[in-house]
Amino acid sequence: MSRRKLELVELPDGRREFGWIANGLPTFPFGLAPKGLATRRQLRAAGLCPGGHGIVAQLVWRRGKAWAGLYDVNQAKPKRVPTLAQRRALAAAMAARRRCTRCGSDAGYCLPRPRICWNCTTTAAQAA
Repeated sequence: MSRRKLELVELPDGRREFGWIANGLPTFPFGLAPKGLATRRQLRAAGLCPGGHGIVAQLVWRRGKAWAGLYDVNQAKPKRVPTLAQRRALAAAMAARRRCTRCGSDAGYCLPRPRICWNCTTTAAQAA
């Protein structure tokens, strides 16, 4: 990507900041995002989520090969908190992913398919 000339671009809330328009969105170089805009990870860290609202601008780095969407912090909503039943179901699903299908032991990590632990795999290889 060639060097872009920074110019004043208008944000959806009417503010004007230095950046450029790319793919129909106001675009900013890494580290120069305007106040009031945040990436999805920054929203998550603040306990927020986009709340169904789309990207209002984008942040570009690595000469245009990497980018992140920017969301309006004022439109963000608090992230949902899972219920006790949802947390229990998730814990049961993760326990099933750790359990060996041959010996039934908990491997302590998520097993790849076909869900056979290292001990069973090496035992079967030695027997063959």
